[in-house]
Amino acid sequence: MTARALDRFRSSFDGEVVVPGDPDYDGARRVWSALFDRHPALVARPKTVAGVAAAIRFARESDVPLAVRAGGHSVTGFSTCDGGLVIDLSSMRGVTVDPEARLARASGGALLAELDRAAQPRGLVCPVGVVGHTGVAGLALGGGVGRLQRRFGLTLDNLAAVELVTADGRLVRATERDEPDLFSAMRGAGPNFGVVTALEFRLHAFGPNLARGFRVYRPGEALVMWQAFRDIARTAPRELGLSFVVGRAVPEADYPAEIAGGPIVVVAFSYAGTEAAALAAVAPLGRAADPVMETSGEKSYLEIQGTYDEAYGWGQRYYTCGGFADDLQLSTIAALVDHAVTAPGDGSFTASLQGGAIRDVPDEATAYAGRRAAFRTLAEAGWQDPGEDAAAFDWCRRAMAIAGPEGLVGRYVNEVFEDGTDPATIYGPDILRHLVRVKQAWDPDNVFRMNHNIRP
Repeated sequence: MTARALDRFRSSFDGEVVVPGDPDYDGARRVWSALFDRHPALVARPKTVAGVAAAIRFARESDVPLAVRAGGHSVTGFSTCDGGLVIDLSSMRGVTVDPEARLARASGGALLAELDRAAQPRGLVCPVGVVGHTGVAGLALGGGVGRLQRRFGLTLDNLAAVELVTADGRLVRATERDEPDLFSAMRGAGPNFGVVTALEFRLHAFGPNLARGFRVYRPGEALVMWQAFRDIARTAPRELGLSFVVGRAVPEADYPAEIAGGPIVVVAFSYAGTEAAALAAVAPLGRAADPVMETSGEKSYLEIQGTYDEAYGWGQRYYTCGGFADDLQLSTIAALVDHAVTAPGDGSFTASLQGGAIRDVPDEATAYAGRRAAFRTLAEAGWQDPGEDAAAFDWCRRAMAIAGPEGLVGRYVNEVFEDGTDPATIYGPDILRHLVRVKQAWDPDNVFRMNHNIRP
C-alpha cells in the first residue's frame, strides 16, 4: 500500500479514511472484544455502495487483507486485521419499516437496537440477538439466536433479501428467486461472499410485552432439575424459550450465603405471551425442587432487549465455544457442576432449547447446521484482566470437552472462537460442499477470507 496509491484513494473515496497517526486512529481500530488489539493500515468508512466497491478494489490492488466491520462484535476478531484494510460500515446505518408489507430494510452497518426500535412501535418484530449494539449483518449472516427464535425462527430464517458488493465490485441482490444458491450460502456463511450493504427482513406481529424469569437451584439439585427441564422441553410450546445454565453464584453479594461463590444451576425462561402463561408452561419445575431464588414478570420487549447492553459492553475480554446436542446424560451434568467450581468470573455452560420454528426450515435452505438438534450448547466467559486469559480459555474448552461426546455434527458459526477451525466441523460435509461451489463462483480469489473461511 504505497503513499501515492493511498493519496489517490483518499481523493476519490466518498467517505472517511483513517490511518495510523490520525487523531482518531485508536478509536477507529477498536472492536468490541479487548482480546483483539490489532493495527490495520487503513480504516475506510464508506457512505455509499460505490464507496464499498472502491474500498474492495483498493484492498485488492494493494494486495492486503480485507476485514469488514458492521457492529464489531465478532468473537474471533474478524472485524479487524493487522496491516490490512478495514471497511467500517458505521456510516451506513439506519432501518426503515414498511408496516403494510411487514418488511424491514436495514443498512449494512445497522445495529440490533435500531431494528428493534424501528419495528416495535408498529407492533412488529424480527427475532434477533440479545445485545443491542451488535451489528445486524454479522448476527444474521451467521444465524441469529435470541429470545424469540422458537416462535419466529432464526434471524437468518427471516431474511427476505441481501444486497452485497462482491469481490469484482458488483452490487448483487440475492433472494430465494434471484441468485438462490448465493442466498442460501449467505444465510449462515455470508461473510465469505461479499460486503453486505443492506438486508431485508420479514417481520411478525408481536409486543409490546415479553414474559421472562429464572429459578436458581443448589448444585445438589442439578440432576433432578435437568430431568424436569428435559420433560418440559419435549412438549414446550413455541412461545417458550428455555435455558439450563451451570455456573457460579457471583458476584457473591447478589446471592444468599448458602450458595454464594459456589456452583449453581439456573433455569431461565422467556415467553412470547403473558406471565401467567409462562408460569403455567414451566410449572413442572416447581414440582421437582424448590429454588433458592426466583423471579418472573412482564416487561416491554424493548426494555428487555436492552438488559444486557451494559453487561456485554465494549472493552471486555470474551471467549466462547459452542455446539449442538440432542441430550446430555446425568453424568455429564454432574461433571459440569463439578467443573463449575473453578469457573472464571461469570463463566458458565448453557443448554438452550431449540425446536419450534427453528425446525420449520429445510436443512438445504440455509447454511445453518444443527437446526434439528434439541439443544444448542455453549461454554462462555467474560473477564477484564489479561492475566486470566489462559484460565478462561481452558475452562471453556474443558467444559465443552465434558459435553463433547454427546455433541452432534455442526456448530453455530457466530460462537466458534478459534480462527482456522475446520469448516466441516461447523457446517457438516453436505452444506460445506455447497458452500465451496458458491465460493468458487463468487469469490474464486478468496478476497473475503477474514472469517471462518470457505476456501474455493
